[in-house]
Amino acid sequence: MAPKRFVFLGFGFGVTHETWFPDATVTGENYALPPGLAPLARHQKEFTVVQGCRHRYSDNPHGGSTFWLTGANPFSEPGQSFHNTISADQIAAAQLGQETRFTSIQLCSSEAAGTGHGPGLSLAWDSQGKPMPGFETPLKAFHKMFSPESTSLEQRRAMLLQERSLLDTVLEDVKDIQRGLNKRDTNKLSEYLQSLRDIETRLGKEEKWLAVDKPKSLLQAPDEALTGRAEVKVMYDLLVAALQTDLTRVVTYRQPIGSLLASIGVKVAAHDMSHYSPGERMEASQKRDTAQSELLAGLLDKLKAARGVDGSCLFDHTTLVYGSNLRSGHYLDNCPTIVAGGGAGIKLGRHVVLPKDTPLCNVWLTLLKGSKIDLERIGDSTGVVKEIS
Repeated sequence: MAPKRFVFLGFGFGVTHETWFPDATVTGENYALPPGLAPLARHQKEFTVVQGCRHRYSDNPHGGSTFWLTGANPFSEPGQSFHNTISADQIAAAQLGQETRFTSIQLCSSEAAGTGHGPGLSLAWDSQGKPMPGFETPLKAFHKMFSPESTSLEQRRAMLLQERSLLDTVLEDVKDIQRGLNKRDTNKLSEYLQSLRDIETRLGKEEKWLAVDKPKSLLQAPDEALTGRAEVKVMYDLLVAALQTDLTRVVTYRQPIGSLLASIGVKVAAHDMSHYSPGERMEASQKRDTAQSELLAGLLDKLKAARGVDGSCLFDHTTLVYGSNLRSGHYLDNCPTIVAGGGAGIKLGRHVVLPKDTPLCNVWLTLLKGSKIDLERIGDSTGVVKEIS
């Protein structure tokens, strides 16, 4: 049986809601694609647009994608001004990533600010709600996935043994200080111990794959200077290659915006564009929507054409989510959400309008359970979305 796979693609600053969302009065299969989604026409029967969702606790329009895949309450921990929980991709990765070289792969961009994504290093947050780093350029991702190691097997084995020895020493020290701690310190120590267990798991996986050569790729090492539209396209190529060679079964990509706008000739700043009104800013936003839809259509083409190591079609066994935690401007309701692929067994080719403020985490729960991931809830979820399951 072909393995299940997940791809989460997140973008900042939302969309042009007047021309990106289908007409809310026309649902089901016979809906018309709006201009912002027109480049996806050839795939219309293979994706579903979901309207009506939001995160219950999202009240910061500058929070970006920080809580997009978690739905966490940032103020749920007394005395803390920020709190996050595990993201949907990492819930999937804990089960789907056990047999692959990379439990998950996080892609992001080198844009340090102004991306509309908010705090975080990628779209992924670990089991303790800590941000997970990602590959900032296509070249870095390519080298990690496909380039031969620059050090010998013996050197890498020695380095792993050293890390293992240090970890063992730290674990022994922790045992000595556990006694006599108050509740607050005990909780902090538990977090620390979980971090150590995560390191132990990582070391175990690295040891398992130490002597296994990386797969060969038909892709060439990408240009280090790639930005904008070209960067997104190559990241999509790398994403497909990673799934195709079974390097991983879970990928997230926190996409750039400033460089994308520059590459398509838009001179309006990304944040200004998100606060559009009729005229130059709205035209810039619509041009952005079109470019992103064109790139997404190209990715769907590649997933449909690609075959995994077992010969099965990637698209048929992958669940792809494309969206944002923001509608546009400062609007946090009706998060733009597209779901494609056959991995979760959802109903495709539809336009679904859910009751206002349906938890977006209900969609994540539906996709995860549809892919046989064992969980009861995620974030503020209240149940599966029967309209797509």
